[in-house]
Amino acid sequence: MSKLFSPMQLRAITLKNRIAMSPMCQYTATDGFANQYHLVHYGSRAMGGAGLIIQEATAVAPEGRITPGDLGLYNDAQIEKLKEITAFIREYGAVPGIQLAHAGRKASCAKPWNGGKQLGPDEGGWQTAAPSSIAFDEGERNPAQLDHPGISGVIKAFGNSAARALQAGYQLIEIHAAHGYLIHQFLSPLSNKRIDVYGGCFENRIRLLMEIVTAIRQNWPEHLPLIVRISATDFAEGGWNAEEAVQLASLLKMEGVDLIDTSSGGLVPYAKIPFGPGYQVAFAEKIKKESGIFTGAVGLITSAAQAEEILQQHSADLILLGRELLRNPYFPLHAAHILGDETKWPEQYRRAKLK
Repeated sequence: MSKLFSPMQLRAITLKNRIAMSPMCQYTATDGFANQYHLVHYGSRAMGGAGLIIQEATAVAPEGRITPGDLGLYNDAQIEKLKEITAFIREYGAVPGIQLAHAGRKASCAKPWNGGKQLGPDEGGWQTAAPSSIAFDEGERNPAQLDHPGISGVIKAFGNSAARALQAGYQLIEIHAAHGYLIHQFLSPLSNKRIDVYGGCFENRIRLLMEIVTAIRQNWPEHLPLIVRISATDFAEGGWNAEEAVQLASLLKMEGVDLIDTSSGGLVPYAKIPFGPGYQVAFAEKIKKESGIFTGAVGLITSAAQAEEILQQHSADLILLGRELLRNPYFPLHAAHILGDETKWPEQYRRAKLK
């Protein structure tokens, strides 16, 4: 058996293989509510054989949405449709996961296909918030600097959304602390200029994330896994870096986090990112080897052979596929054939199974 199609244990949850669907925003919700699109979108990837399906960035508060089309889990009424989605995912042998997020200063934007620019109040936008009153890009409004009650509200919102995620049937939570969104804004000295207990030194800049981990664990059972997506580097001078990422991963492991989903960038628009096949794998390997925590590799991984090589070289423990699963929901079924593995096809599709 290949490493890619070997099972992986995360607490009481067993992934049938090492292929996960990376959370990718779809911007197709209404007022945070999921719909039939999301059922088909996530359901097809479960039918396609992925071991773990991580739902796109799901806002813990209305003002935490990137766009008005983002999913949310800040309202009990949003649970009902999500229950239908998680039940379907489990029916086809995959584990349903959810990424909980707050966009911070990168919120209140138009959908990408409508230009992606920040929306003003007269365009359906809203006031954004961040650790410091520094806009993401030129021409954008400055976010409001979060005061301590505001920070406490964010922490409570993550904890409450975790409780709703459990009710909705999710078996894994990922905290979004990457790509320049709110938690990452606190982590990086480029966006966090505070002089209180949430800014300045490393221990202060990671404080919000650590307190969110605690709040979620209070509402999330010990037998279910909790993972964190981070940007391992800002790719910008004076920003968050890989050494700090390792230090953070070690602390998160001690606090009961099970895996680091290792991405990069997103904090500042001027970052110089060296895009290329597997360009983020080295960060996953560094964090895995230096902190001892499980890691997931993501970023332009497009073939079964490439994914298998990453695992065989012990560079990561889990492969997260993004664009490749958008192109081909059935990538895992084809990958198993390429690697000479046996994997279960949906009964309705068995007549088409590759020999």
